[in-house]
This record gives sequence, C-alpha cells and structure tokens, in this order.
Amino acid sequence: MGEIRLKKGVVYLVGAGPGDPKLITLRGLEAIQRADVVVYDRLASPRLLKHMKPGAEKIFVGKLPDKHMLKQEEINQLLVDLALQGKTVTRLKGGDPSVFGRVGEEAELLAENEILFEIVPGITSSIAVPAYAGIPVTHRDFTSSFSIVTGHEYKNKTYNTVNWPNLAQASGTLIFLMGVANLEHICTQLMEGGKSPDTPVALIRWGTWMEQETLTGTLTDIVEKVRAAGFQSPAVTIVGEVVRLREKLAWFEKKPLFGRRILVTRARSQSSELSAQIDELGGEAVEFPVIRTQPSSKPEAQAARDEAMRSLGGFDWIFFTSVNGVESFFQRLRELKVDIRSMGGARIAAVGPKTAAALEDRGLVVQTIPSEFQGAALLEALDGELKPGQQVLLPTADIAREELPEGLRARGLHVTKIDIYETVLETEGGAEVLELLRQKAIHIVTFTSSSTVTNLIRALQEAGEAQPLELLRGCRIACIGPVTAETAVEAGLQVDHIAKEATVASLVASLYE
Repeated sequence: MGEIRLKKGVVYLVGAGPGDPKLITLRGLEAIQRADVVVYDRLASPRLLKHMKPGAEKIFVGKLPDKHMLKQEEINQLLVDLALQGKTVTRLKGGDPSVFGRVGEEAELLAENEILFEIVPGITSSIAVPAYAGIPVTHRDFTSSFSIVTGHEYKNKTYNTVNWPNLAQASGTLIFLMGVANLEHICTQLMEGGKSPDTPVALIRWGTWMEQETLTGTLTDIVEKVRAAGFQSPAVTIVGEVVRLREKLAWFEKKPLFGRRILVTRARSQSSELSAQIDELGGEAVEFPVIRTQPSSKPEAQAARDEAMRSLGGFDWIFFTSVNGVESFFQRLRELKVDIRSMGGARIAAVGPKTAAALEDRGLVVQTIPSEFQGAALLEALDGELKPGQQVLLPTADIAREELPEGLRARGLHVTKIDIYETVLETEGGAEVLELLRQKAIHIVTFTSSSTVTNLIRALQEAGEAQPLELLRGCRIACIGPVTAETAVEAGLQVDHIAKEATVASLVASLYE
C-alpha cells in the first residue's frame, strides 16, 4: 500500500475475523491503518478502530436483529460514493467477507464504477468460533468434511434454498451461521431427513468475545434448552459428532480471566504491558488512559529544574521514583546538553524494579531496591548509608507525595525536589468507556497510581456522568499498591484487589488469585 493518490479512491473489503481483534490478518490491519474512512458492522470488533489514523472517519452500517441501519444496496452505493470522492475506504466485515458476507454484491458495484478494490480474506467464524469452544470442525475419529450453511431462509432468494434431505444424509459436520431464530426448523428438517435425534448439537454465542457462551444438547432437546436459557443471536450452530470433543478440548473458557473485561487507566505509553498480560490470560483489556505525562509547564518549576540539572556534580544522591521520572530526566539532560558524567559522584537509588531497569538500561548501577517498592521502604533499606548533610536530588512528578522527601530531611539530608514532569487529565475515548460502564460490560477497573483514580472520576464526569462513583461501584477495583488503594478508598470506592508488590505482574496476579 504505497502513498500514490488516485483520482478515484480505493476500497478494501476486509474480513475482520470472528470478534477477537487479534484474529485479523496483517493485510486487514494495514487497510484499517491506511483508511480515510472505515465502514463497519456490529460483528467487527470496535477495538480494531483504535488502529485508525488520526482524523479518519468511521461509519457504522451494522444490522441489529430487530433493526436495519442501512439496506445492503445503500451500503454498496455508500462505498462507491466515498471512493468517488478520492478516499481510501476500508469496509470492515465480521468473519470472512466471502462467507455469507455479501462481498460479491459490494465488489460488483465497485467494478461497474471502475473503482479499484481488494478483497482481504478473514478468519471465518464458522471455523474459528467452534475452535474457541473446543470443537474442531474435523477430526480423524469422527469426520473428514464439513458444510457451512446459512441459518436464514431469505425471502429474496439471496441464497439458494437448502437441500435438507441431502444435508441430513451428509456424514460431515454441519455448521449453521445466523440460525438461532430458525433453530427449530433446522432441527426438524435434519431429523425428518434421517439425522439421528441423538446427534450432538452446540450453539456458541458471541464466539471469541468476552461474552462467549456455549450451549450443548442434541437435535431432540437443543431447542428447549435454547428457550430455557434465553439464548440469542449472534451464534454459530454446530451439528455433528465433533461436538463431543468440547468437554475435553475447551480451552478459551478455562483461561483465568475469561469473561472479564478490564479497564486499563494508566498512561498510553505504559499501558501495553498491562494490556498484554490481561489478554494472555483470557481477559479483554479496554484501554482508557486517563493521565498523560508532559514536561512541567510552570516557569518557576522549569527554572528550578534546569538549575539543579546543570549542577549535578553537587549531589551525593539522586533518587528516582518512577520510569516516567527516569525518561523525563534524561530527555531534559539531552535538551540542556548536560554531560551525564557530571553526575558521576552521585549514588543512584530507585523505587521499584521497573525504575531500576530503566536506569540500568542507561548504564547506571542502582544502589538498592527494597522488596516493598515504596518510598518509606527505600529509606529503611538505605538507612545505614544516608548521612546527615548529604545533598539529595529528587526528580519526580508535580503531584508526588511528600513521604520520601520528608523522611530524608528528618534524617538530616538536604533535599532538592524538582518537578521533572507533570501529569494532566486525558479524556479521549471517555464516551465509549462510559457506555460500557452503563451497560455493566466492564467487570474490573485497574488503578496504577493515585492520579489514575482521581482522573478517571473526572474523565467520566466530563463525559457526562453525574454519578461516576455509582457506576464504578458496580465493578471490582484493583490497585497496584496501598497508596493507590488509599486514594481509591478516600474517593469512595471499595478496593477488592491490592497487588502484593507494586508491579504490573503482581497487579495482574491479584486479579485471579
């Protein structure tokens, strides 16, 4: 995908996969990143839209069970109109666009208008969804073939009428898409065609999503089970002996955090590690960074910071309390063109292993790291080495707690505290998160600092929620340490999980222990 601009646009007809956003192809992801406009439906994960370039437009054309947003003919024409404006258009469709995705109709009209297009295959839900439920569609002990059938009977004959007698006699796995409302008819036709009433059946709702549910039975009893459970679309129906493998092979639903959608509130630059660990354990991370770090904006703070950094040779100790502090410190050193060797006489202390690792990456040896990873513990660990009269530089955030500098001064040390960075409120994406909270679709909220607590409450207020605390009380609350937990409690929240150590790994472990 080069940067050549065409008079007419180009349209990418992309299969987004069955729901899990990581199941999209590399080519499909490129198309999303390149698009001027993304046209999507409800079966494409909204998390994929996070990959859109700034300023790109998104248009929802999804069909809900009880309501049609746009007719197919109108979607076809929309793609043409956008392309004729010279735009790069990505049409994002759930599953694979060629499997009951009506991609042929969209492509035909594009071709008739001489618009360049590309069909990007996707992982079809007909195979992926059963796999996520522990049901392979083929198995050498059961069957070597499968059929994919529409579960709908379309009045407009979009698809040929199903040949039920032949289908009932087929020995392979039968996979019905979009067939929950028509399930009784499907089961009746198969049994009338000769299929054994004891043939295993599974319905998988919202397969590969956090809401995934699986219901099993037989052709005889599955309809009643669906009614009793209130089981609704979208779902994939599997008919065949391979359904028996589910009890042994189910894997997705056994992950420790399966079914848990978890809000990640830490800064965007630091959220990836936490999100990755949540995803690996079967949860779904929803990133809503409510803080953003930036250099101090106050002139007096800037002057004090630069004066101290030009005088590094006068300090006996430099205490770093966060990775943000390390990165901001060395960024400012470069801007001031201060030689790092000028701090050669100072000993370095760090709060937490991540802070220490960031310093060691820069070739600096850290004196000690207490196991508790808190400021007070750091003082205790260094108690025998801290001498009255020593000069300490403490580069930290503008809202940092006073526990560490007060403890140092109480021991007779001279502390120069500088605001090396400041945190500001970030609200982008607040409307979407607010809607998830109102739908009770977020189960756990994580806080990695006191500022994430206060900023999330503010961000929800700015998004239009008058009582953010009431919304958050419907979620479990997880904090990275006691200081953050204290802030959450003071704000009016009940804390359910506190990490044993102030690390991301410990925070994630607290969620499922």
